[in-house]
Amino acid sequence: MSIPTQWTPTHGDAYRPVPYRPERMSAAESLVRAAELRERMGRRRTVRQFSPDPVPEQVVRDAIACAATAPSGAHQQPWTFVLVKDAGVRRRIRAAAEEEEQLSYAGRLGEEWLAALRPLGTDEVKPHLTDAPALIVVFQQRYWLGEGGEKRKHYYVDESVGIAVGMLLSALHLSGLAALVHTPSPMRFLSEVLGRPVNEKAFAVIPVGYPAPDCEVPDLVRKSLDQVLVEV
Repeated sequence: MSIPTQWTPTHGDAYRPVPYRPERMSAAESLVRAAELRERMGRRRTVRQFSPDPVPEQVVRDAIACAATAPSGAHQQPWTFVLVKDAGVRRRIRAAAEEEEQLSYAGRLGEEWLAALRPLGTDEVKPHLTDAPALIVVFQQRYWLGEGGEKRKHYYVDESVGIAVGMLLSALHLSGLAALVHTPSPMRFLSEVLGRPVNEKAFAVIPVGYPAPDCEVPDLVRKSLDQVLVEV
């Protein structure tokens, strides 16, 4: 029995297994691949200074397609990725985001949060939202909404969308593009600007592009493996 190529809701369907026999990679090749991936991902940095140069749109689409392969609670895939290329829409998003950020940096965040952000050199001005040639606005679907208005709860939505965003950042980086996870708070304006349905809630704004020629990043050090890994 073949699996449909176009997704349709599976709520309540019977379990239908299919064979899965991926080719096993040799230990030697696995070691090489893992070392290469570790080295390449170690060069990933969050970028806030973008070149306006256009990026290959298919690269971005392919990265989103990779993100959409993420595991999700009950395979409900509770995400929507809105690719924003229109300069006018990006200006509206920046204006609304900076309005919220001004309130946040003026005191809404609290001193402890502001102190945590200080080493990153961030402030309420967000040029990356208009300098980058594209934005990916990620929405989480809090529940499934049918064409007739019927609803079904989604499960582990935060976890599922968070994993998808991580895979998106990896795919973009490994494809030669830079990105930033921006989370203006609150983010209700994104649903309004982008005309999203009531079951969707903005999760993150991800500018995508190439680093500007004069790009700088904070002088930060990541935790070493022995600081994050516990073996039992």
